[in-house]
Amino acid sequence: MDFSSSLRIAATGLHAQTARMRVIAENLANADSAGKAPGDEPYRRRIPTFETSFDAEVGGKIVEVGKLAYDMSDFSSRYEPGHPAADAAGYVQYPNVNTLIETMDMREAQRTYEANLNVVTVTRQMLGRTLDILRG
Repeated sequence: MDFSSSLRIAATGLHAQTARMRVIAENLANADSAGKAPGDEPYRRRIPTFETSFDAEVGGKIVEVGKLAYDMSDFSSRYEPGHPAADAAGYVQYPNVNTLIETMDMREAQRTYEANLNVVTVTRQMLGRTLDILRG
């Protein structure tokens, strides 16, 4: 594997983790978004998916962002009879977003992003040292 291949593989990882962090940020931003009227469904948590494929040009597997999936778990309900979206019993449905899980997913995505960034940095350093050796 040459330098450009490792850079390309790391770049696909960077792209995938950027997309993952964007989805997590959207989930966190909508964690308390209830519907506007009784019976309205609140925000549903989104989950990024990834696919790996072999790239003959780079001689290795690369990761690609797949379609967004929806978390089909139940919504949470809170008793808030004065809320505009409250049903006849006074309950309001809230998104199925757990901020603790989203925060941990964000941390994992950031660390994976940093690992891919380190691959890019080390590859650039190796390329620079190689050029220095060739120059004599």
